Amino acid sequence: MTKDTKENARENSVMEKIISLCKRRGFVFQGSEIYGGLGGTFDWGHYGLALKNNIKKAWWKKFVDGRKDMYGVDAAILMRQEVWQASGHVKGFADPMIECEKCKEKFRADQIEDKKKCSECGGKLGEVRQFNMMFQTKVGASDNSSATSYLRPETAQGMFVNFKNTVDAFHPKLPFGMAQIGKAFRNEITPRDFLFRQREFEQMEIEYFIRSEDWEKYFEYWKGEMMDWMEEIGLDMSKVHELEVPKEDRAHYSSRTVDFEFDYPFGKKELFGLAYRTDFDLKNHKLDYIDEPADAEAMAGKGKSTKIVPHVVEPTFGVDRAVLALILSVYAEDKKDGETRPFLKFKPSIAPVICAVSPLLKNKPELVEYANTKVYAPLKAEFGRVAWDDNGNIGKRYRRQDEIGTPFCVVVDFDTLTDNAVTVRDRDTGEQERIKVADLGKYIKEKIL
Repeated sequence: MTKDTKENARENSVMEKIISLCKRRGFVFQGSEIYGGLGGTFDWGHYGLALKNNIKKAWWKKFVDGRKDMYGVDAAILMRQEVWQASGHVKGFADPMIECEKCKEKFRADQIEDKKKCSECGGKLGEVRQFNMMFQTKVGASDNSSATSYLRPETAQGMFVNFKNTVDAFHPKLPFGMAQIGKAFRNEITPRDFLFRQREFEQMEIEYFIRSEDWEKYFEYWKGEMMDWMEEIGLDMSKVHELEVPKEDRAHYSSRTVDFEFDYPFGKKELFGLAYRTDFDLKNHKLDYIDEPADAEAMAGKGKSTKIVPHVVEPTFGVDRAVLALILSVYAEDKKDGETRPFLKFKPSIAPVICAVSPLLKNKPELVEYANTKVYAPLKAEFGRVAWDDNGNIGKRYRRQDEIGTPFCVVVDFDTLTDNAVTVRDRDTGEQERIKVADLGKYIKEKIL
């Protein structure tokens, strides 16, 4: 076996372990699985949804609630077709597609090495053609062209078309931003690599409106903010790299793009992106802004209002890719007594479950009662992300919670009934310590911060 073959086998093994864990522990399931699955779609299970929501909450806290210059919006997925005509997506949102003349399998032409021979059946590949990735639909009962709409391929346009509404409602001064978390849809030719490339996915996106002369300053500023947030949620920053995207590979609206790439097992691929969209979108939507003089200038009678079209710096984060990169960042294994223990080393602040509460034996009513009423219920009321686990022996519970990424397991035993203390086990080290029940809330809160 060659070095490259061994490396590919190792990488495939990592992804297989991650995909298996995600299904086994209720993170992610194949979409429509009982009917054979639908390519490029996935359903989120209980713990995957919790993790995804924690990531979104962390993003919203930093970029919206933690700032004075950001305004949230949740725009409709369906918009008039004129929106997508003005944005250039109807004409320009396409990938190069190539089809096998024999088996009719379709490929993205920019992702295959041999553009003449089919990798599936060996047949001849046809000519490369452009394939528009927007999902088209009809709105209402009419079937004519005026009823045509699209599932949005990006969340950005929902913010641009609400630019005037936001300015009229809040009267913000430049620079300011709009932020949105929402679904987007792309009819990918070849969805692949688990959560990496899907047909339905979720974005966390910001449109930051600035004066044209300030774009370089704010581009660098947002680059730093994005890196800080990635580190905050626990991404392995040694696997994150910046790529200056060349002109020929940039989106039609971008004058500069930096991709933050991640070392996935299947290669170094895009994680998040930062684009300078200039005034492309607001100009095409025929929107402008009255730029007022600064307060000091106005009070001094200097300066005057001018009508401008703001420029835009756009930080874009994929929720699904963030989940995948985070799981890959925190996945770990250790070996003891010939057994391998896989576990997820989430930060307590981002973990789907903060702690799990267990009675040592589930067939002892006194332990179950104490664990339920005096430990689980108060912790659940205070922290929310607390699990009850009495399935199997204590060793199996530890292994299960380790794979979920639960930082702490709290066990009520017979000594608890007399000393009002519980055993708290640390996920990463396996170490255990006795903590008074009265001090549990404080103990966990200090660990989260």
